[in-house]
Amino acid sequence: MTGTTADTAAPTAIPAVRLPRRRGTELGLLVLAVLLPVYGYCAVGLAKSGSIPPGAAGYGAGLGALALLAHLAVRIRAPYADPLLLPIAVLLNGIGLVLIYRLDLETPADRAAPTQLVWSTLGVGLFIAVVVLVRDHRVLQRYAYLSVAGALLLLMAPIFFPAVNGAKIWIRLGGFSIQPGEFAKVLLAVFFASYLAANRHALAYTGRRVWKLQLPTGRVLGPIVAIWLFSVGVLVLERDLGTSMLFFGLFVILLYVATGRTGWVAVGLLLAALGAFAVGGLEPHVHSRIEDWLHPFASIDAGQGPGQLAQSLFAFSAGGMLGTGLGLGHSILIGFAAKSDFILATAGEELGLTGLSAIILLYGLLVERGFRAGLALREPFGRLLSLGLASIVALQVFVITGGVTGLIPLTGMAMPFLAQGGSSVVTNWIIVALLIRISDSARSQYDGTAPP
Repeated sequence: MTGTTADTAAPTAIPAVRLPRRRGTELGLLVLAVLLPVYGYCAVGLAKSGSIPPGAAGYGAGLGALALLAHLAVRIRAPYADPLLLPIAVLLNGIGLVLIYRLDLETPADRAAPTQLVWSTLGVGLFIAVVVLVRDHRVLQRYAYLSVAGALLLLMAPIFFPAVNGAKIWIRLGGFSIQPGEFAKVLLAVFFASYLAANRHALAYTGRRVWKLQLPTGRVLGPIVAIWLFSVGVLVLERDLGTSMLFFGLFVILLYVATGRTGWVAVGLLLAALGAFAVGGLEPHVHSRIEDWLHPFASIDAGQGPGQLAQSLFAFSAGGMLGTGLGLGHSILIGFAAKSDFILATAGEELGLTGLSAIILLYGLLVERGFRAGLALREPFGRLLSLGLASIVALQVFVITGGVTGLIPLTGMAMPFLAQGGSSVVTNWIIVALLIRISDSARSQYDGTAPP
């Protein structure tokens, strides 16, 4: 039989569908995302001094200008991007600036809000650069091994500098400080996504079966496990257990997504439990944190006053359902980490369970939109990269929230966008930029405008 039949015909392309760009929706949400922090800034001033702070107009204008510039970059270069990602980032960053400013009023000799605003401006600048310059996220796949080399160098750099609060995670030169591990997590996400996308079939369907788990060959799994072990080993040496937990969780999540085998989740949880038990018993710094977690009020019973975790729990309790009001709490009693590790305690005390739940829901929505963008893509690298970047945010929020509320032992990490820390806020703006680029590709592929 000659001629072309229905069975042998080439598959038809997905028909183009005219999708709404929804940039107007994004702009409207950005206006709200700017006005809410400005209202909070004014509320702090009214609570502390009875008048609106003189810098309220400048703060609102500055935050609004940054949001507008970011919006214009998205409107021009990523017109199909998810309209919720940028407003959520602006709102969280704005809330963080308000909370840090509020705590600065209790420590006039140590003001962190101006520096945080500078870092936020730099973060938005890099956000715009990524959106404008990275026209197709798939170009990052070419630099997988360069990314992992850069990540390992960044992770090793703090070893040669003095420890800060028991952990070697900082590079400090004069008055300048940076946390390289924050940037390394994005580079490792690019490498993991690239390697697993290229070897996903070999990881899922080759090797030998042990009980109910299909183990891939060492030639395929070996390189990525070696790099992961090396990075985690460096972090353990630096006593940065929070970031090592994050990398481990990222590795297991992406391995599960790439192979579709739930056995990797079980193996990951087992290894995590064994590692936590071993490190908790052998490393004094980690062991002390576990003891504080198990007995948060031991220092009170010993007549030494409440420790940081106890003060954090007191702050959450004092907040109740609706909070004491911005500027009216006492979370500064937590001490030196009130603006960084424990800034969520200030939100819980002064905004209450209602405000705290709203913040957690914002993070949940940010992660969900990242997952949605990845799952909508038809190519594996973008899918894995989007899921990996969103998982980084989710893991950080879980680890930090669990630590300051006593759910899990405390680890030194920065709450995305909220906490004091220039490296953290810059990195999170880069993550949002990449998610916007991926979401633009995911939606534009149905409109026939995606790059081939």
